[in-house]
Amino acid sequence: MLQLDYSNPQPLYEQIKEKIKEMIFRGLLPTHQQLPSVRELAAMLTVNPNTIQKAYRDLENQGYLYSVRGKGNFVAAPTQDHIASQVETLLKEMIGPIKKLRLLGVTLETIQNRVAGAYEEKSFSGQAGHDHHEGGRP
Repeated sequence: MLQLDYSNPQPLYEQIKEKIKEMIFRGLLPTHQQLPSVRELAAMLTVNPNTIQKAYRDLENQGYLYSVRGKGNFVAAPTQDHIASQVETLLKEMIGPIKKLRLLGVTLETIQNRVAGAYEEKSFSGQAGHDHHEGGRP
């Protein structure tokens, strides 16, 4: 289901939360999908069940999961507020890398082209490293 990076300084429960959120975003865990029980996931990942419980509890508090007494944890249906919050968070996360690219001399046009390509699900692997100064400095 998911793998943890034990060399990562991020706490394990945070890694679990991020992996589950990513799986939800990618559609690998659809709405109302049941997640493994706390004990099952703890055994699969060889971590303390309290670690899984904390991750599940946080995800429930954040609106990603809901629990049904005696049945387990399930993927929650996204609300408009939840989607808007996710969009805002992701857009804010883009700012730092864009500023770094600008400092490295990457043009706005190049960044826009890459974003447009990613939005259209095009691959840019063949262009990496060849267009840093396309159209001059920003």
